[in-house]
Amino acid sequence: MKRFEVYKNIRKRAVIFGLPISLFALMMSSVIASLLVIIFSFSFVLIIGILIFNATLYVVLTRLTNSPQLLQVRNVFPKIISNKRNSGLQYE
Repeated sequence: MKRFEVYKNIRKRAVIFGLPISLFALMMSSVIASLLVIIFSFSFVLIIGILIFNATLYVVLTRLTNSPQLLQVRNVFPKIISNKRNSGLQYE
């Protein structure tokens, strides 16, 4: 009989259309902004340009998702916070 563990961090790996939730939100905000521009403009060249921009943005975001080393950012906070003075002596 198989045993399954409870996976509590499911939101960390949630993917919509191949993008993590934060990048998907960026893509959707870009799509909504471009729809507003399309509604209030009557230029066919601008509409084609916006469609090309959204397509390239999607391709760039999926490429960044597939190669996570490009998005690696060092941790801002240290793992251990202490009030002790750092004397610089190594005891180990």
